[in-house]
Amino acid sequence: MMQLNHNAIYELLEKAKQSTYEQREVAVKRAENGETLDYFDIALLLEITEKELLDRIYKTAGEIKRKIYGNRIVLFAPLYVSNFCVNNCVYCGFQHCNEMPRRRLTREEIQQEVRVLERMGHKRLALEAGEDPKNCDIQYILDALDAIYETKLDNGSIRRVNVNIAATTVEEYKMLQEKGIGTYILFQETYHKPTYEAMHPHCRKSDYDYHLTAFDRAMQAGIEDVGAGVLFGLHDPKFEVLGLMMHNAHLEERFGVGFHTISMPRLKQAEGMSLKDFPYLLDDETFKHLVAILRIAVPYTGIIMSTRETAEMRDEVLRYGVSQISAGSNTEIGGYKQEEDCPQQPVSGQFQLSDERRPLEVIKSLIENGYIPSYCTACYRQGRTGDRFMQLAKSGTIQNTCTPNALMTLLEYMLDYGDPELSSMGETLLLNEINKIENPNVKRIVNRNIERMRAGERDLFL
Repeated sequence: MMQLNHNAIYELLEKAKQSTYEQREVAVKRAENGETLDYFDIALLLEITEKELLDRIYKTAGEIKRKIYGNRIVLFAPLYVSNFCVNNCVYCGFQHCNEMPRRRLTREEIQQEVRVLERMGHKRLALEAGEDPKNCDIQYILDALDAIYETKLDNGSIRRVNVNIAATTVEEYKMLQEKGIGTYILFQETYHKPTYEAMHPHCRKSDYDYHLTAFDRAMQAGIEDVGAGVLFGLHDPKFEVLGLMMHNAHLEERFGVGFHTISMPRLKQAEGMSLKDFPYLLDDETFKHLVAILRIAVPYTGIIMSTRETAEMRDEVLRYGVSQISAGSNTEIGGYKQEEDCPQQPVSGQFQLSDERRPLEVIKSLIENGYIPSYCTACYRQGRTGDRFMQLAKSGTIQNTCTPNALMTLLEYMLDYGDPELSSMGETLLLNEINKIENPNVKRIVNRNIERMRAGERDLFL
């Protein structure tokens, strides 16, 4: 089971702090050469402040991103189904001590939310809920998954649901796996045990070791893809990055595959807390530096950026390594339906959002910046998960499916939810990208599927 050696991290960081320019440049050269970085290499990259070396890090991260992911960006939305919570996480708007209306969505309310999301064009969701064994137990989550998957609206359907719920048992992870979830997501929040315990006082989430070993239990239960993250701003970000890397290495050694995704949330203002109480808040430059280092350190791991960040920040870090973003997010319970019915009425949620653009706006912006917006969920439905996905990714053969599938999901969105402006932009993009496909068989299948989609068929993929 996962254990984190805090002293080893302290020693690495102290050694890197005493490093010379020449040592830091050697680490940069190793990254540029595509070599596998060890923990000390990563610690050296974290210590860099020299502009010349920083520019080389950003350039290398961008090259890795383009080589592995091409110009695809995956889109999703969170769906919050319950704000009941027994925990007192001091950074969270849902903390138990906050006096606020508590509710969980009924099956019909969940389906109302899903229909709104389907009208936006979403195909993949991240199910979110507070921890409450009485009001939000595992059976409620399983029923919510059924409600989501069973909801169809015209051509709209949710094809993949990732799940972000509290650490639980092997038996309950098996239940989630049997429901056909995508990635199981759990943020460690902070890998620094003293900080973790201070952030989670007197509650179910207080047990650092139980939380830290959740992915071991999830993978024992048969869940092949897990998504990690820390809440940057709780502790020293350099410590957190090394904690993430050690956790990833543990899973690779034990299960043959590490994190499928890493999320990059920064601490934001929420009800019941003040940012002034947190001394490790990240400035924008440090944040961009971390994104680039993670892309270099774990090239084949997806990096997720939520709407906590501004549109400008998200646009910038797409160049350095982010491969998935949320769009049109709402963190209020029942917030999507409320927002649709009363668009002028403000809604509150778990934390403050910074990018409030609708999916259509985000998609247009991505195309303008040279990206292919993707709603693809084919790998999960075709069994390309876990170590099988990583083998395909590392060999480069995944490109034969990812880019074509991204193009087909973009066309699907254009036909069902687009406007004339998007149609014009998208048709140009489709033509250019199809011409780039080198495999003649793949190009033939893509062209045939596009003809079928224009004739009314949907959900065609490789």
